[in-house]
Amino acid sequence: MKVLRYSTQIHKWVGLVVGIQVLFWVGGGLVMTAIPIETVRSEHRLKSPTPAALLLDQALPLTEIARLSGVAPAKAELKSTQRGPAWILTPVEGAPVTVAAATGRPFAPMTANEAAALAVAAYRGEAAPRPAVLLDPAPKETGREGPIWRVDFQDAERTAFYLSPQTGEVVTRRSAVWRFYDFFWRLHILDFKNGENFNHPLLIGLTLLTLSIVVTGFILLWIRLARDLKTARAVRAARRKAAA
Repeated sequence: MKVLRYSTQIHKWVGLVVGIQVLFWVGGGLVMTAIPIETVRSEHRLKSPTPAALLLDQALPLTEIARLSGVAPAKAELKSTQRGPAWILTPVEGAPVTVAAATGRPFAPMTANEAAALAVAAYRGEAAPRPAVLLDPAPKETGREGPIWRVDFQDAERTAFYLSPQTGEVVTRRSAVWRFYDFFWRLHILDFKNGENFNHPLLIGLTLLTLSIVVTGFILLWIRLARDLKTARAVRAARRKAAA
C-alpha cells in the first residue's frame, strides 16, 4: 500500500532529523512552565520602592532645563530617583538624556560605594553583596547600551543588580535562574544570537517538518487501527461460524 509505505518512510527519516529539536522544544517547554516567570525576573529579590515626595521647588522649569542641558526635548519626564529629582529628556532623534532637576546638568559620577549602597537598599534578602563594578559597555544580557553598574549578591540564585550610573535605579536584574531559562529559551526558538527572533526560516522549516511527522503519524495510526478492526471482525466472524 503506497500511502502506508510513503507515510512510514517520511515518519522515520524526518523523525531522525527533527527528533533532537523536538526534545529541546519539550525540555524548554518544561523549564518555562516549571519556573515561575517572577523567579526568572528576580522579582522576589527586589524591594517595592517607597514613593518619595517630588519637591517641585527643587526642580528647575523645563525651559531652563532645556537651555542648560542643550537638549530640545520632544518628550520630557520629571521623576524622583534615588539620587534626587531628575528630568528625562527625549529629543526628536537620539537617546534620552538624564539630568539633575536641580541643576540641569548630568548627575555627579557615582562611586562604587554609592552603587553598592543603592543596590543593598533595593535588595530583598540577607545575602552579602560583592563590590560594585562599572561595566562599559553594558553586557548584552542587560539589553542596554553604555556604561552600567553591576552588584552581585551571594545568594542561591547568584542575583545581579544592574544600576543606572545616572540615577542609581535598578534598571534590570539577572541571575543563574535567568541564564538557565534563557539558554532553554534560545534552544526553543533556535535564535542563539539575540534570543528574540522566532520567525526565522530555520525554526519555520523545522516546525513544518515536525508537522509532517504528526500528520504521517496519524495516517499510520489510522491504517493500523483500520487493520486491527478488520482483523477483529474477521476473528469474530470465524468464531460465530465455528459455533454454528
